[in-house]
Amino acid sequence: MADNPTLEMEQPAATKRKGVKRRAFLIGGVAIVGAGLFGISIMDSNAVKTAAKLTAGKGEHSFATWLKISEDNVVTIYSPHTDIGQGSNTGLAQMLAEELDANWDLVKLVSAPAESAFANVGLGRGFLGEMTGQPGIINGVPQSFLSFLARQMNLQITGGSTALRFTGQVTFQKVGAATRLALIETAAKRLGVPASELTTQDSHVIHAKSSRSLPYGKLAAEAATLSLNNEPTLKDPKNYRLMRQSVPRLDIPAKVDGTAQYGMDFSVPDMRVATIMAAPVRGGKLTSVDEAPVLAVKGVEKVIKLDDAVAVVGKGYWAAISGLRAMTPQFTDGGNGAISTASIFKAYDDLIAKGEPAGEAGEGDVKAAMGPKPIEAKYQVPFLHHAMMEPFALTAHYKDGKLDIWGGMQDPLASKMMAVDVSGLDGDKVTFHPMLIGGSFGRRLPMYMEIVSQVTKLAMQLPYPVKLIWSREEEIAQGAYRPQSAAILKANVTANKRIAAFSNDYAQTESAEAETTFIYNLPAVARRNYEHKSNQITGAWRSVNSTQQGFYNESFMDELAHAAGVDPVEFRRNHLKADSRHLRVLDECARLANWKAPLPEGVGRGVAIVESFKTIVAHVIEASVKEDGMPKVHKITTVVDAGSIVNPDAAKAQIEGGTLMGLSSAIGEAVTLEKGAVQQSNFSDYPLLKLADAPLVHDIHFINSGAYMGGIGEPGVPPAAPALANALFAATGKRVRNLPILKQAKA
Repeated sequence: MADNPTLEMEQPAATKRKGVKRRAFLIGGVAIVGAGLFGISIMDSNAVKTAAKLTAGKGEHSFATWLKISEDNVVTIYSPHTDIGQGSNTGLAQMLAEELDANWDLVKLVSAPAESAFANVGLGRGFLGEMTGQPGIINGVPQSFLSFLARQMNLQITGGSTALRFTGQVTFQKVGAATRLALIETAAKRLGVPASELTTQDSHVIHAKSSRSLPYGKLAAEAATLSLNNEPTLKDPKNYRLMRQSVPRLDIPAKVDGTAQYGMDFSVPDMRVATIMAAPVRGGKLTSVDEAPVLAVKGVEKVIKLDDAVAVVGKGYWAAISGLRAMTPQFTDGGNGAISTASIFKAYDDLIAKGEPAGEAGEGDVKAAMGPKPIEAKYQVPFLHHAMMEPFALTAHYKDGKLDIWGGMQDPLASKMMAVDVSGLDGDKVTFHPMLIGGSFGRRLPMYMEIVSQVTKLAMQLPYPVKLIWSREEEIAQGAYRPQSAAILKANVTANKRIAAFSNDYAQTESAEAETTFIYNLPAVARRNYEHKSNQITGAWRSVNSTQQGFYNESFMDELAHAAGVDPVEFRRNHLKADSRHLRVLDECARLANWKAPLPEGVGRGVAIVESFKTIVAHVIEASVKEDGMPKVHKITTVVDAGSIVNPDAAKAQIEGGTLMGLSSAIGEAVTLEKGAVQQSNFSDYPLLKLADAPLVHDIHFINSGAYMGGIGEPGVPPAAPALANALFAATGKRVRNLPILKQAKA
C-alpha cells in the first residue's frame, strides 16, 4: 500500500477492507445509541491522555497524540505509518513541522506504539470520504467519533498511497498548525503582548517589536494544557519553507550505517529460530510427519505441528531449515487438487459467457450504442507475487502471562489484535513492537498473512523467545497474490473515429471498481465484474486493481486508435474532457517525449495514461525486442499530477520504483498453479527485472495543479505495462494481450 500500499489500501483487497469499514461504522452507530456523542468524546479524551502517558517522559509535553515537545526544544513526531523504505515518514514530518514552524534540525520521527490510542483517525476520515463518495459529509462528523471508529477498526495501516494525502493533510498539518497557535497564545501571556504581534520561526515564538523570543521548549508545558483548534488555518503554499523541498530523508542515515533494525535483524538473549512449511495446496491439512529424521539434525530442538503446517525450532536458522528439509510431511489437498491456472481462466471464460455479473457500473445505453460489429479483444494477466526483499520474520516471547512480538508489519495495531485473538490473552497483555520493513507492496497486511498467528502459537508453546522466519520458497508458494484476471473488451468506433460505446467484462476474485478510475468521456460505458474464487489468497498488490484495469483499458485504447487510423495520443485526446487534468498530463508527456520524432528501426514508442489513488500518471515508453525475445526499454518519459508534491526527490523515487515494478511484472513475473499448488519457488523461476534490462533513461516531471493531493507510492505502476505493450506493437506489429510478455515470446 503499497510500498506502499497502497491499502495499499496500498486498499488491502478493497472489498474486504470496505466490509471492515462498514462493520466498524455500525459498531460506532450502536455506541452512539448507548453512550451518545458526549460519551464518545470522553473516550477520545481518555485515549489522548493514554497516548501522552505512553510517550511523554519528564520534561516532555504531548500535543494531540502525534507530537511532543521537550524542554530542550526537540520536536518528536509519532507516525502511525510503518517505514517500508518509501520515504513517506519524512514527508509526514515535513508537513507537521512546516505548519509548526519547527527547526528541522531538531525534528525526530519515530513509530507510534501499536496501541489503540494511536489509531489513525486521519486515515479513517479519508477512507470513509472516498468509500462513501461524500467527503463533505464525513468532514462534518465529529472528530471524537472518527477517533472512536479508528480505534474500533484497529486502523494503523500503511498502504493505499494514503500517508501524505490522508494522515498528512487530515491530521499532521492540522496538529502542527494548532500546536503553533497554542504556543503563540502561551507566549502572548508570558510577554504581555497581543498574539497578533507574534510570529514563529525555527521553533521560537518571536516578538519583533521588542526583539524578544521564546523557544517552544519553554512554552510547551503550559501550551500542552490548552485545547487545540480542530480547524486551524493552514499556511499559504507560497510561504512554505519545508514542504515542496527535497530535504534529506530521516531514515537514510541509520540504514547506511547499519543501525537500522529490521525484523530479520532482531535478536534477544536465549532466542531460538523456527521455520515452517504449510500445505503446498492451499486449503490442505497436515496429516502426518516423521519427526525422527528432523530431530536427528544437529541444533534442532523441537517440531511443532499446526493444523495446516509444521514448524521446526532450532538454535539457528541453518539448523531449523536443515531440519525442515529432512522431513517429508504429508498433507491433504483440501479438495483443491484439480485447480490450475488453465482451469481458473476457463472458469472466467464461462462466467463472462454466462453474462450474469456480480456487479456493474458505467453510464449510457451500451447495448444500443455498441452496433452489430464491435471491435473486440481478450486480455489475461496472471497471479502476481509481492516479491519483497525481506521474507517474513517475526520474533515472539511469551513469559509471565505476557506476549511480546517484534517485527515489521503494515498494520501493527491490527497485528497486535490478531495475536490477542489467537493467544486468548487480554489486550493489555500483548505488545507488538513495530520495526522497519524490508519491502512489502501490500503483502504485510495481517488479514492476508498467517505468520502473526503462527508465531503466536509457537511462542505460547515454548519457554524461550522464538523468531519465525519464512524461507524464500515458503514466502513465494504461500503468497497473497494480485488476482489472476481476464477481460473481454468491446467498443464501437464510428465513422467519425469516435467511440460510441465501450464495455469491459472482467473476471477475477473481486470487483476492481473501488480502485479504478475510467478517465475517458464517452457516451456509453459498461464495466461488469464476474467474481470467481480459487483456493489462493488474493490481496493488495501495489496499486491494487488499477494495474490489471490499466493494462486492459490502455492497451485496448491503443487497439481502437489503430483500428480508427488515428495517432494513439490524438485518439486519447479526442476522448478526454477539454481543459481536464488528464488532458494536460497527456499533452505534456507527449510534448516532453517528442512523441512524433523519428526512432531508429526496430524501436517503437507507446503511451498510456491512468488515474489511480487520485493521481494521474502518463508514460511514454520507447522500446525494442532483443534477439532472445526480451523487451528492451530505452527511455521512459513520465508526467505526474498528484495535486502537489511534499518532497520532490522522494516522490520521484516512488514513481521510478513503481514504474520498474510495473515493467518487471509485465515482462517476466507470473505465479501459476498446477494440481492446486503454486509452481514457482524462488527468484530462479519468478524472475524480477534485472539492472541490465532496466530503462536507460527515465525522465520524470511533476505538475503541481493544486488539486487535492493524490497518492504517490502506487500510481507509477498501472501505466507501465500498457505503455510497454503499446511500444512493442509499434516496434513489431504484434499485440500483447497476455502477460507476462516473455511467456508469449517463448511460445
